Parts: sequence; structure tokens; C-alpha cells
Amino acid sequence: MPRSTLPSNVPPTIRTDRLILRAPVAADFSDYADFLASERARYMGGPYDRRGAWGLFCHDVAQWALFGHGAPMIDLPGRTCIGQVGINHGPLFPEKELGWLIYAGHEGQGYASEAAAALRDWAFERLGLETLVSYVDPRNRRSIAVAERLGARLDANADRMDPDDLVYRHARSKGAS
Repeated sequence: MPRSTLPSNVPPTIRTDRLILRAPVAADFSDYADFLASERARYMGGPYDRRGAWGLFCHDVAQWALFGHGAPMIDLPGRTCIGQVGINHGPLFPEKELGWLIYAGHEGQGYASEAAAALRDWAFERLGLETLVSYVDPRNRRSIAVAERLGARLDANADRMDPDDLVYRHARSKGAS
């Protein structure tokens, strides 16, 4: 029986004008878990206890080996980790999802849009994807604004994990190679 080969992809480092997207490290877990334990995680199925947060963190890391994409952390150069952006996939996701989260104190500065645009463009170019979706809780006005700022459009016919989620579709631009 032939063996399946796993992608040997290493998470990229992606730089934007203000941000560095980089591979997660164990030291990132504490702030990540704090975010997922907060009320802000209610839009993502939370709040989560540390065990649940660890499972999600490990999922984000494992996707690189399993699918060749995952969830890099978002850093301000020379400063601190301010959140995460990711391409999520696996048996719980009907399609590859572009998602983001920004830690308290860093919202409203365009970091989520900048990081998500950079990872989306990387995915279209490096993975050859034609489309991504963002699953958004309809009460999460900030994430709706990010999706719309990125040019995503509502797709009422898309499959979704949660029947109440809005699905925003990000399409590769026609001129992209």
C-alpha cells in the first residue's frame, strides 16, 4: 500500500509595512490562551478553558505539516505578539477559512486587515487557491468590517460549520498568477 506523504512546509515569515507574520512558538500560548478565555472569544465558540485553548493552538501548528498552511502569529516589529491570522482547514471546516484574532489593546488599528490580506495573498500565490472563506458570527461587527475591507462578499450558499455564521468569500483576483 503506498504511503501518503505529508507536506514538509515550514511556516513562512511574511512581512508587511507594519507587521511580521511568523511561526507560532510555545511562548505564544499564554497570551493566546488568555484571549480564548476572554469574552472576546464568544465569537469563536468560546470562551475556552486552557485545555480547549491548547487543543486549538496545537491544531493551528499541526496544519502546517498536514496541509502546508496554518496560523502564523502577528508581531509588531521589535515589540510584541498582537494576535494571529490563519488559514484553517481539516475535517471540521467545509472549506479553507481565512481567520484572524487581535489581542486586547491592539484593535481598531487595521492590523487584522493588513495581516489577513498578506496571508490571503500568500495563499493564493503559494498554494494556488482560487478562493477562501471567512466564517463570521453575525454579532461580530469588527470581523464583518475586516472581511468587507478585504473585498470579501457574502456567500449565502456556502456550507458552514455553524448554521448561524455568515460566510464571506475571498476570491482570487482575475489578474493574479
